[in-house]
Amino acid sequence: MKMLVLADSKIPHAETAFKQFGKVKVVPTKQMTNETARDADVILIRSETKVDASFLKGTNVSFVGTATIGTDHVDLEYLKQHTIGFASCPGSNANSVAEYVLAALLVVGAQLGITLKGKTFGVVGHGNTGSRAAKKAKAIGMNVLLNDPPLARTTGDSRYVALDALMEADFVSLHVPLTQSGEDATLHLFDERRFSAMKEGSVLINSSRGAVVKTEALKRAFRNKHLQACVLDVWENEPHIDVELLRLVLIGTPHIAGYSYDGKLNAAKMLQQALSGFFHLPISKAAQPDSDEQKEILLPESTNNLESLLRHAVKRCYDVEEDDRKLRKLLSLSAGDRPERFRQLRAEYPARREFNNYMIDVTTLDEESRNVLAAVGFTLKDFKDAA
Repeated sequence: MKMLVLADSKIPHAETAFKQFGKVKVVPTKQMTNETARDADVILIRSETKVDASFLKGTNVSFVGTATIGTDHVDLEYLKQHTIGFASCPGSNANSVAEYVLAALLVVGAQLGITLKGKTFGVVGHGNTGSRAAKKAKAIGMNVLLNDPPLARTTGDSRYVALDALMEADFVSLHVPLTQSGEDATLHLFDERRFSAMKEGSVLINSSRGAVVKTEALKRAFRNKHLQACVLDVWENEPHIDVELLRLVLIGTPHIAGYSYDGKLNAAKMLQQALSGFFHLPISKAAQPDSDEQKEILLPESTNNLESLLRHAVKRCYDVEEDDRKLRKLLSLSAGDRPERFRQLRAEYPARREFNNYMIDVTTLDEESRNVLAAVGFTLKDFKDAA
């Protein structure tokens, strides 16, 4: 069976990973169009590509795969009606997003003079991503509250609290899909009423979908000084983001929380499995990282406290403030140029490896520091024991 696989260039090792299924054509996101897909049997996309009737009209596509957790950019009902196979990659970049949230927490704590240990971290959506964010927050000593109505109903687990009960949290982090209808609709879940219910002086983190938060309501919460700070990785109407909101948030990034190289590689492997199952073809070679070599992080000889130590280690892996600086350069551009620059920041995003790819010499560290560094994902090396 010889197929044409059209793959987004942001899926790592796409040609190697999918050539076993047929001819692979790798194209930039902007070239993922109806015309390009005309002769394709398989299209493999990311969230910027909208797949619907107009995209698929007149094509030979029999399978659509998205290398993302979310599926709101794909018309699933259309695929079902036309018996087109589909696969997404739930959990593929969950750890990447959780690491982003931890990096943001540490920066917010430093900039606002807040000690994170002992503060309450509220997680809205306790799936693949939310559970990992909760685990990292707990590892650094935060008290964690969980909200997930669907899981609460199916599991009966008493640890899940109502959203109203979560509003007393010092930090609220959103990890839900974007849904527009039903009992658990998340479109504008955080609106004027929800913001007014949040604890005064609290901090919002949104790395889920932009439209989960109502932009005008969030700006009003800032104007009223009800929120102390906000971290936004996702925005309503991307790539046409609200620049007034960008000026207001403490950290703003261009929808890259899940953009670690490792997360993208996980997605490539999951799409391989999905293609193999759908077409009943074996996998001959899995996508592989460019390098498994671990980099060493040198810690400062002395730090004021554990959070300072952790902030130093995390920044060596991922500097969320640099992504913020790059996005803020949009403010100097004309309104017409901003959307393209937003897209460009995503398209040209540098490879970011996750914490486990970094090794830390913990020879001089106490047990608490070692436990925390290990719990958030770093690889530890005790050179004293090795000797």
